[in-house]
Amino acid sequence: MTDIKTDILIIGTGVAGLMFALKTAEHGSVALVTKKEAMDSNTNLAQGGIATVFGATDSFDLHISDTLASGDGLCNKDVVKMVVKAGPACINELTRLGVCFNTQQAPGSQGDSTPGFDLGREGGHCQNRIVHAHDMTGREVERVLVELARRHPNIQLFENHVAIDLITQSTRMRRGLVTTTHEDFCCGAYVLDRAHHQVKTFAAHITMLATGGAGKVYLYTSNPDIATGDGMAMAYRAGATIANMEFVQFHPTCLFHPEAKNFLISEAVRGEGGILIDAGGHRFMGDYDPQKDMACRDVVARAIDTELKKSGNDSVFLDITHRPADEIRGRFPNIYEKCLSLGIDMTRTPIPVVPAAHYMCGGVVTDVQGRTDIRHLYAVGETACTGLHGANRLASNSLLEALVYADTAAKDVVELLQSNRFNPLPQPPAWDDVGTSDSDEMIVVSHNWDEIRRLMWNYVGIVRSNKRLERAQRRIDIIQNEIQDYYWHFKVIPDLVELRNIATVAEMIIKCARHRKESRGLHYNLQYPKRDDRRWCKDTIIRRQVVG
Repeated sequence: MTDIKTDILIIGTGVAGLMFALKTAEHGSVALVTKKEAMDSNTNLAQGGIATVFGATDSFDLHISDTLASGDGLCNKDVVKMVVKAGPACINELTRLGVCFNTQQAPGSQGDSTPGFDLGREGGHCQNRIVHAHDMTGREVERVLVELARRHPNIQLFENHVAIDLITQSTRMRRGLVTTTHEDFCCGAYVLDRAHHQVKTFAAHITMLATGGAGKVYLYTSNPDIATGDGMAMAYRAGATIANMEFVQFHPTCLFHPEAKNFLISEAVRGEGGILIDAGGHRFMGDYDPQKDMACRDVVARAIDTELKKSGNDSVFLDITHRPADEIRGRFPNIYEKCLSLGIDMTRTPIPVVPAAHYMCGGVVTDVQGRTDIRHLYAVGETACTGLHGANRLASNSLLEALVYADTAAKDVVELLQSNRFNPLPQPPAWDDVGTSDSDEMIVVSHNWDEIRRLMWNYVGIVRSNKRLERAQRRIDIIQNEIQDYYWHFKVIPDLVELRNIATVAEMIIKCARHRKESRGLHYNLQYPKRDDRRWCKDTIIRRQVVG
């Protein structure tokens, strides 16, 4: 089967894509595409939890204030208010679906005991408001939603399918090159079936990008291997508006160990009292911020980067050994077991940690319904730039955003489906690989993949400069030319699709970083070390010039 027609095509199976699928499947057919197994997502690795107001001393205003402070002047206040206020309803919905969050007994009004959520605290939050399932919140949410999606009769799951490019009404086929104008509309995607080495045409009235982030653009990341910015790159090539790609969040505490690929030490460890120390035992965060170890991620990541550059050491250390061992094992069972398997007993020994690329605050620009500026194309989750995060994401706001926007987008799409305001689906041109051959030079792919990730880490990382960004721009231009030449001559394979996407995302990050001549949130440039609200309190907008 090379052609699939469906009402709704969803690319990605994290919390955003899955919730959107479940909410729309009662009203139309859904094709859910994911490039590996359904459980392979950033959501599945999310440890901390979901920031939501439930505590007796907490309030929406406090959560809003913390989010705005973290976003460093670039958050959309209306979006922040909408997302924060929708939080409790989202958590209650997950609970009804079967997600098991940690609870504790709290005194009731009549002296009885009623169960309430066990609320954790993370950097940048003034209150305990992190709803969690131990230190495996994402895995628990993903488990429930994947099971529900697999059982739903209107959802067809296509695992091991790699999206290549979007299809629009005016797509003209030149070996997979999608061309469009802003008066155009999206009507599906070309997708590579890994098992059969075959490109399928998915035609759909609605296409949803829920492909997650792009951490693999960097050499060191907390993200899984699938996080190659596919949705952002496809949307950019199709002509959608992209914003704020310079704001790449580096999580301060990724486990530093040669056998610990991508393993994150949750911010909740600091929320429960963990402190950052250098090799000599000095608690250094007080030298950088009044909030010390509970400062926002951008501040902590830069502080660690500075400490490592000063000392020449490979890592700093996160110390929670002063807390009772039973409490540590009970609150962080997954982190405890992982560290112990590597010979680190976190109840007795500080954990070696380094910053790593973690989260994209920019992405495909959407409105409050998740709509992009290409008709019938939506984006949710980390793929999207909604205005919530501004210049720096507040810890545990990511899953919250995904849940809220999956809901608002679903309501908009259901209304469209019920009104039947669609043109007949056009017959997209078939995938054309005439004149291509199987690759005999895979070294081109592997070499460019490695070079992109290294140049991004060295030149476009936590601390940037004009000279570093110029070097990065020159190199990415050369690499892009090599990739395009390779792409047109050989049959597509998953590695080539992902290489093409990380190169596109890298190009967008570099362009946005060069444009912003100030330091704000996650973007720090040595030549412009101060925030400049007069000139730069605005989003960085980019759009690819496309052929109409």
